[in-house]
This record gives sequence, C-alpha cells and structure tokens, in this order.
Amino acid sequence: MTLDLNRIRQEFPALQRPAIYLDNPGGTQVARTSLERINRYLIDTNANHGGLFSTSRASDAIIDETRAAMADFLNAARPEEIVLGPNMTTLTFRLSHALAKRIHAGDTIVITNLDHDANISPWLHLAADTGCRVRRVDFDPATGKLDREDFKAAMAEKPALVAFGYASNALGTVNPVAELTVLAKAAGALVYIDAVQFAPHGPIDVQTLGCDFLVCSAYKFFGPHVGILYGKHDLLEELYAYRVRPAPAEAPGKFETGTNNFEGIAGTLGALEHFEWLGQTFGAEHLELFTGQYAGRRLVYKQAMSALRAYEHELSRALIEIIQELPGATIYGPTDLRNLDERVPTVSFTLQSRPPAEVAAHLGTREIYVWNGNFYALAVTTRLGLEGSGGLIRVGATHYNTLDEIERFGAAMRELF
Repeated sequence: MTLDLNRIRQEFPALQRPAIYLDNPGGTQVARTSLERINRYLIDTNANHGGLFSTSRASDAIIDETRAAMADFLNAARPEEIVLGPNMTTLTFRLSHALAKRIHAGDTIVITNLDHDANISPWLHLAADTGCRVRRVDFDPATGKLDREDFKAAMAEKPALVAFGYASNALGTVNPVAELTVLAKAAGALVYIDAVQFAPHGPIDVQTLGCDFLVCSAYKFFGPHVGILYGKHDLLEELYAYRVRPAPAEAPGKFETGTNNFEGIAGTLGALEHFEWLGQTFGAEHLELFTGQYAGRRLVYKQAMSALRAYEHELSRALIEIIQELPGATIYGPTDLRNLDERVPTVSFTLQSRPPAEVAAHLGTREIYVWNGNFYALAVTTRLGLEGSGGLIRVGATHYNTLDEIERFGAAMRELF
C-alpha cells in the first residue's frame, strides 16, 4: 500500500460519520478542497457571467481555471474542448440533438448492452428522430466483458457513430477503449465514450485514445453535481447547437445553455485540486510511468490516478474474495485476480437465498451503504435476466475506503447465513 489512508480520509469531512461508504459508483463523498471552493465561491465571487465588475470577473476567472484544469486532467488539446453542464446525461442529450443535423436516415449508430442508459437512450431517441438504424453490441454474461468479435462485426457495417463506456457502472468491467476506438475510427465513425465510472479510478488521455467525445461527472470523482464533456475542438465548432440567440456562437459556450452552476464548477476545480494533492504526495513511485509523456499538472494528475489504481486493485481483490466465499453468491463481471486491470473496484453480485433489496437493507442497518437494482444500466440487468428479480447488489470502493471496511462488509454479509 502506497497511500496513507489516515491522511486521505482526513480530506473528506463526511467520513467522520460512523458509516462505511460503498455506494461510491452512484456518487462519491466530497473532498474538503471541493467544499472549500464552493464555500469561497458563494461568499467571495457569487455573480453571473460577463459583468464588468469584480465579482463577475472573478467568477469568470474561476470557470476558466476549472476548464483549463479539466483539460489537463483529460489531456485535452485546449481548454475550449471542455464543455461544462449539469450532468453527463444532459450533456449527452445536447450532443445527440446536435448530431441529429449530421446523422441521417440509413446511417447506423452502434451502442452496447454493457452501458449505462445515459449512453443508450440519447442515441435511441436520435435514431427515432432521424430514421437511422441502431446496432447493439453484446457482452458475455459469464465474464461481463464486451464481445469483441461482435464489436468488430458491427464496425464492418460502417457506422456513423459508436458509443461505448470506459467502465461499466454495473459490473465494473473496464473496456479496451483504445482498441475499440481504433476499430471505430478505421470504420469512419465518430466515437463517444462514457467515462463516468472510470474517471475516479484511473488516468484518461483523450488525445492518445483519439476519441471524438468523452463525458464524465464531477460527483463521481469527489466533487459536486457537474457534468463534463470533452469534444474535439473542430467538431464542437462545426456542430449545430440549440441555444438562445444572445449566447456565444462558439464552442464551448454555445453548448452551455442558460446560467451554469458556477459554484459547482468551482467545486469541480476543488476536486481536481484533491487529485493534484494526491499526485504530489503519493505519486512519486509512479513518475517513471509517465516521464516524457506529460509535464506539469498533467503529469501530476497521471501520477495521482496511477497511485489510486494500484491501491484500488487491493480493494477489488478483497471484495471479490469475500463475496466468492458467501454461500450461493454469483459475481457478475471480471473475477480474474491476476488481471485486476480489467475492472474498477465496483463488484456486483446476487445471492440465491436473498433478494438484492433485502441484502442492501440489512447492510444499511449496519451503516454500510450499498446499492441494489439496475443502477440505470437497464440493458445489463435485462441481458443477465435479473431485471424481474430485483437486479444486483452493487458494492463500490474508492481510494478513501480501507481494507478494514471491506472486512466489516464481509462480516455483515456473513450475518445473513
């Protein structure tokens, strides 16, 4: 273990509560640096955009600083490639509306059964509006992994758009996004990646990936409810935006409809500052992985996420081992302890003897917070044949969770038998 969990947990005021937060895939606790940014914004710089007075200018500067920091976090080419909005779902619907001017009847959109519905329904609506065709790529229920051969076959159909997740919010599976992007681009498609579940758990480089769009959410990486969309600048400039007439005609402003959640954006900057602190404090041994590829804050972010990833492998290992020992337990998703890079520390399972809601309620009485149901990954639970029986029990760890908390989760689970 290279992380000092005592120091890290002190950075999260909510962790003073006597609870074990394993509900993280649905939203993490908020870092102190994020809370401080929100508080300072509302006290010192609370103003609308574009004014010729000090608080408005200060507010605009914070938004610009957040956009630049987010570009560094994702390794975007420029800050103008970062669109800020209320959440990933809303931003994806905005892009689907914009792409409706570019995608036509007879075109094909590829989606996957492994995705959150926010990366499915917007494209289904786009297909209904334009008359284009939807092609679904399946996953293997036994392994929780995307069917690569089915994906390749879908690329042979020369789709106009391919949408897939970086990591499954239901099963924890990390997709081979670099390979999938290469295949999609070779087929001539635009590539849209949902990175909401991966962003808290590992480094992202949109330029190396070569994707056209990528979305994530600050409330999944220790900040407030803000969505982030990366888009290649030339595409954002080219696409039609539904906007009010006085709004900017250029990207990214033309996609940021209405008055944004400025205090939330300030809090997003604070969440990114938490990653900076992690990289500077715990990332030294990961420096050689990225030397020569990145510099400055971009390098620090990559060190931070690599350090988190290494520690979270141990959390994944502990969760899988404990759940596998439970009578009648079935884990859905990758379980190979020799290759934990195939997943994030989100582990979903069922018990033969107890419905998911009963298990979650039992854990809740022990102040252990987990999710049950489909988590808006309706295609996953439907494909697994679990939608009619209550879905899954989902346990999701992150870098502020301890191995002791995982053991206490296991002890509470064993009480059911």
